[in-house]
Amino acid sequence: MANLGGMMAVFCTNPLNDARWPGLLERHADASIFHTREWLEALYRTYGYEPVVYTTSSPASDLTDAIVFCKVNSWLTGKRMVSLPFSDHCQPLIDSADALHEILEKLQSDQTEQQRKYIELRPLHMDEDWLLENGSLAESDTYFFHCLNLKPTPNELMQGFHKDCIQRPIRRAQRENLTFKEGTSDELQSAFYHMLLMTRRRHQLPPQPKQWFRNLQQCLGERSKIRIAFKTDQPIAAIVTLSYKNKHYYKYGCSDPRHKNLGGTVALLWRAMQEARQDGAQEFDMGRSSIDNTGLTTFKDRWGTMRRRMSYFRSANVCTHDTTEGWKMRVAKQVFSHLPNPMLTLAGNLLYKHMG
Repeated sequence: MANLGGMMAVFCTNPLNDARWPGLLERHADASIFHTREWLEALYRTYGYEPVVYTTSSPASDLTDAIVFCKVNSWLTGKRMVSLPFSDHCQPLIDSADALHEILEKLQSDQTEQQRKYIELRPLHMDEDWLLENGSLAESDTYFFHCLNLKPTPNELMQGFHKDCIQRPIRRAQRENLTFKEGTSDELQSAFYHMLLMTRRRHQLPPQPKQWFRNLQQCLGERSKIRIAFKTDQPIAAIVTLSYKNKHYYKYGCSDPRHKNLGGTVALLWRAMQEARQDGAQEFDMGRSSIDNTGLTTFKDRWGTMRRRMSYFRSANVCTHDTTEGWKMRVAKQVFSHLPNPMLTLAGNLLYKHMG
């Protein structure tokens, strides 16, 4: 499919079956775990989100640029193009302002033709001059992004951690003789999901579908690990980490609040960071935090991470603020807080596919 009206033709392709896609990711420095076929396949299997790549490269040539989206078709929240759902960031693999302009024009044309509510980009970084030249997008949400440089030695990294909130819990976990398991077994998945349900309940939110985590393990294989800390035989904390190229990612975390003071989560993260260094990783991506979530932001800052602002962008005509959003969420949380566990899990199974 080509756009013949601009200086460059724009084509669409499915990254799940386009043989050129893995090669572009290997070559491009900005490619992340969220661009990979495996991540896109997990999104498709779980939520039915069909991925599509927009590129100025013709089908007969190598891929040299791309923006990957998922088609979210929801009767509840509307049809839209998101790059990418449930992904902290997804950098456009574009090195030319002209290519970005042509692709955005094609996206806008398709948005109108397909009657989609909006287009959303979730870049890790974006050249503001390029955006000014392409006035079809405007900032919609802003977060903090946190990343730890793994190049220093373990001792140097430890010295950069907050003494009371990170170093001390690591030592506490050692004194408590916590044990650790990691992998993809059914046992670990069950223990993780049990604690995830407890954690999401504390936040008055439903858990993500269990099938999402199963699909992540099946699709990503060794690139995804469940890591669990135990006190004797009792699981007390868990995290899910991902890996791709020279970067590891902290994606999900949960715990049993009855054992919060034992340092399980902090110990798991420190073990994951050390393993990442041994695997040759240079960065540990700790994901995003909402600007108004001071607790999560402070926790990630205390690891000595680099913190910077990260903005999402939507079609300019839909970036107006919804003044009812705050009370809607408060009402929803009140409802979720009173649901029994089976109903809270069912709510997650039903709702998440509309939230991407």
